[in-house]
Amino acid sequence: MLRTSLQAGLAGAFLALSSATALADPLVAAAGLAPAAIADEGMWLFNNPPTEQLRERYGFDITDEWLEHVRKSAVRVSTGGSGSIVSASGLVMTNHHVASDILERLSTAENDLLANGFHAETMDAELPCPDVHLDVLWSIEDVTERVDGPAAGLDAAAAGAARRKAMTEIEDAAKKETGLHAEVVTLYQGGRYHLYLYKRFDDIRMVFAPEKGIAFFGGDNDNFEYPRYCLDVTFLRIYEDGKPYVPEHFLSWSEAGAADGELTFVTGHPGSTQRLNTVAHLEYLRDVAVPGALHRLMRQEVLLNIFSGTSEEHRRVAEGDLFGIQNTRKVYLGRTAGLLDPAVFEAKRDEEDRLREEVEKNAEWEEKWGSAWDEVAAAQRAARSMSLRYNVAGGPGLGLGAQLGGYAVTIARLADELPKASTDRLREYGDASLPRLYQGLYSPAPIYPDFEMMRLESALSLMAETLGAEDPMVVAALAGKSPRARAAECILGTTLMDIEARKALVEGGASAVEAANDPLIGLAQALDPFSRELRKRYEDEVQSVERAAYAKIAAARFAVFGEGVYPDATFTLRLSYGAVKGYQDGDREIPPFTEFAGLYEKAEERAGESWYTLPESWSSREDSVVPTTKFNLVSTHDIIGGNSGSPMVNRKGEVVGLIFDGNIQSLIGNYAYSDEVARSVSVDSRGIMGALEQVYDAKRIVAELKGQAAGK
Repeated sequence: MLRTSLQAGLAGAFLALSSATALADPLVAAAGLAPAAIADEGMWLFNNPPTEQLRERYGFDITDEWLEHVRKSAVRVSTGGSGSIVSASGLVMTNHHVASDILERLSTAENDLLANGFHAETMDAELPCPDVHLDVLWSIEDVTERVDGPAAGLDAAAAGAARRKAMTEIEDAAKKETGLHAEVVTLYQGGRYHLYLYKRFDDIRMVFAPEKGIAFFGGDNDNFEYPRYCLDVTFLRIYEDGKPYVPEHFLSWSEAGAADGELTFVTGHPGSTQRLNTVAHLEYLRDVAVPGALHRLMRQEVLLNIFSGTSEEHRRVAEGDLFGIQNTRKVYLGRTAGLLDPAVFEAKRDEEDRLREEVEKNAEWEEKWGSAWDEVAAAQRAARSMSLRYNVAGGPGLGLGAQLGGYAVTIARLADELPKASTDRLREYGDASLPRLYQGLYSPAPIYPDFEMMRLESALSLMAETLGAEDPMVVAALAGKSPRARAAECILGTTLMDIEARKALVEGGASAVEAANDPLIGLAQALDPFSRELRKRYEDEVQSVERAAYAKIAAARFAVFGEGVYPDATFTLRLSYGAVKGYQDGDREIPPFTEFAGLYEKAEERAGESWYTLPESWSSREDSVVPTTKFNLVSTHDIIGGNSGSPMVNRKGEVVGLIFDGNIQSLIGNYAYSDEVARSVSVDSRGIMGALEQVYDAKRIVAELKGQAAGK
């Protein structure tokens, strides 16, 4: 499954802290250094699309009108995935696993919507989704000069601080001027800065979700495998001013689907890649960041399995987190296999050497950019020296567990940050970021004390095991108690379960926070000085050095190759192109499509295994569904985590599929692209429509997808 990763090495750990297989073709590592060296490679910016590549390879002339249409039909889902608007009444399509967090929040002990599914047969029955927003990209502006200007002539640490301040100023001004959500996006690791303005929708309602048994048929066994038989789809609806949103742009539905070999496109929000990283940076990921993340994931998986086994309600409560951990663990195992493949590093070294040689040939280039690779290497040495401490403090809320720990950190930091000018605050507490921060803090999503206590105890135990019981940070966190006793004291004694209590603390400011004497907030305050010190050291010694050095490398790359090079993924909207295409897996020929018939055959082959047990809605319709209905498909699109829920469209911009996964060979995609055997995996548009018509009798949704007015 291709949601954004829960862990992302040191940098990802820091971001959380500060807020709440073998490669088939070794030449693919050239991806980071030559424009589209591999046929269908690239996660392209909408303001720098692959115009020449599409014309030369497929004879397709992409137009500004086409790009605007698919751009304004795409949505970014706040739960960590992508989606698309697919009707004139604001119907949105995404993956079931992207919406799994939403379904969990809407579930109760009596009605588990994640397991049982949901179908609103009327508009009045559509369920409001708490703490969810969807973003539509409205405009892009290059603000590189405005970000880099204040940093000119400063050392790396001061330049980094100046850039961060400039980014906050730009975001605050843009939000004030336009009313849109503003984000300054760092591209090429600091080579460019673009201002993205989003129209944000926060009245989102649940329309339809199938049962988990068919959405995730095959379970963890089949995750990142192919052939697949999954109906990984969910429909939401955007409301504006209490009424269904009437979009200017939405995607029409293709009932014909895509043919083998047909050119198609994916518009979505790939989370992050490291294809432009230097060899030294990849070595750090290989030796430190990825193994560390994998160790923590496996530890969490064991604890969640233990918790899930204690009761049926605990199983339901932990199910979403466990799925996310298992999914991410499998991703990191695939990344590890790629990073340990000598062919990957040999190709990366060759390409890096070639670029450096080009720079060395030009005295002016060498003077301006020649030191960049050594500077990145120095930043990685600094990162290694602080990695252990970040690893244990890298989860939501300074590593304090799940929801409540994050709330405590946010409230404690709001009390400190709000009295400052917006540009002087921590970046995530700037004025432009506050609406989203408050939405999360005041979420009505259910909180489960047993689950919170387990997560906090686990986080405190990991901190002590990693740093040692006498470490000052551990001493401050435990306050003379065991991890279990400290967790119980904090969770049982906190008032943060109550939304109104959280609001009162924020509105009352520092004096209210101090007077509350809340043990969980006290824990957050005890750790905050350590966190801020770590953050400053990371920003000064790693992030700022990397930004300056990678900006030089980007300039060198542009000088040598031109600007027809796509940047690494940043969980912002990108365009990928490719073709529906099967592949050879050893001595097996893997066809591009699966069909409904194969679903029933596999269920019979694996009878008695829980992951392959069909929901009653499907088992009871075996004799009535059309067995040759195309169900899932594979294609050569360049995707990564975060692309889950992305629409696959044809030349007309019609929906022909829904991205939900990649095969196991695609997991190296974080570092390099290959079209030999790596494939993206989608639900076929014919499979989605067939299920809605033949299994669920979802007449209202079917009519809407076919262009008729939404039924009440």
